[in-house]
Amino acid sequence: MSTIKLPHCAVLARQLGERPTGTASRIKSVLLVEHAGPWAADVRERVLTEAFGPGAPERMDELHVRLGLRVLIIRRPGRNAVPERPSVFVGGCRPGRRWLERLSVGSYAELAQLDLPAIAEGDGGFGEPVDGPLLLVCVHGRKDACCAILGRPVADALAEQFPERTWQCTHFGGDRWAGNLLVAPHGFMYGQLVPASATPVAQAALRGEVELDNLRGRVGIDPFAQVAEIAVRERTGLRGLDEVIAGTVDSQGDEATVEVDAGGTPYRVVVRRRPMGVHGHSLCSGEANPHRFDVLDLRGAVPA
Repeated sequence: MSTIKLPHCAVLARQLGERPTGTASRIKSVLLVEHAGPWAADVRERVLTEAFGPGAPERMDELHVRLGLRVLIIRRPGRNAVPERPSVFVGGCRPGRRWLERLSVGSYAELAQLDLPAIAEGDGGFGEPVDGPLLLVCVHGRKDACCAILGRPVADALAEQFPERTWQCTHFGGDRWAGNLLVAPHGFMYGQLVPASATPVAQAALRGEVELDNLRGRVGIDPFAQVAEIAVRERTGLRGLDEVIAGTVDSQGDEATVEVDAGGTPYRVVVRRRPMGVHGHSLCSGEANPHRFDVLDLRGAVPA
């Protein structure tokens, strides 16, 4: 395996022909907190510490791993005055249990009263229901240059068309797929977006559908299951949020067989993960060991 000096991570991914398929994060629910001022590299840590006290970032990371609750800092694209009251949203991204609500919060300190495990595992009832979806574009360049360079044009373009739905946000994973977009509470993540390709994603989301181009996958599920769902959607043309749902994943190392329900029709998908044979260090994200997923077989499942 060759070791070479690599460019920025998102540039490298494009040069290698990597697809973002199967790379959505483990998010199952979200807490979105507005911070309209300048974003330092540790803006998330600062806001969480102010809201929940010392050690809060580590506790939030543990909740993310254990329950799938992801805290993101958000702000409107462009230059905006600091609001008197920060916008705060909570929501769940599970199929059949999606919900999104706005909380009435006067200051960050009030967030300490939230029952975060209840939010992570609940179905709403914490605030005012929001007619979603929200379009969350990662732009946190202090953490990774690619997100600023490639994410901000996407956020700006979406804000022109969908000003009430578009927010910039901190990292939700997958810097090398910038520009990155999370649709909440739909729970679908997109990568390698540019302004022109982001518009069809937003339009599909407003219709309650999934756009297949640049789709990373459905959040909160196994990467093999994400790849299998996308493959079945491509085969069947089904675009509804819950029309294609992965079930059992039988994995053996770098290969897995995934059972998928597509509008009541069962499918069985065999997926393999393989390295792309390049190793090195990109300018922004350190070590890079790119891989890809291949669909080896896709057919209607035979009833037992």
